[in-house]
Amino acid sequence: MDCIFCKIAARQAKADIIYEDEETVAFRDLNPQAPTHILVIPKKHIDSLSACGEQDIELLGRIQAASAKIAEKLKISDAFRLVTNNGAKAGQSVKHLHYHLMAGRRFMWPPG
Repeated sequence: MDCIFCKIAARQAKADIIYEDEETVAFRDLNPQAPTHILVIPKKHIDSLSACGEQDIELLGRIQAASAKIAEKLKISDAFRLVTNNGAKAGQSVKHLHYHLMAGRRFMWPPG
């Protein structure tokens, strides 16, 4: 498979990894959109949120829990945004489920 995020999870490609557990990896985004911009991914390759099934429900919860741990570790747990883009038209540029954990600036609503 030629997935850059799978390669990062397998340590076959370089990344500034800041968190890892049995099922997730988190690393700094190369093109940050906020002072803190971390990508949180499952080690298991899943193309997108729409590709998730019943078998992935626990994994999705683990990603959320990992994101909260990362926010605490980075001392941003009081104000952060966690978002995923689903599909190219929504801005997903890598076909591997990933969440953007961003903080350090004011975020507007609605986004986009």
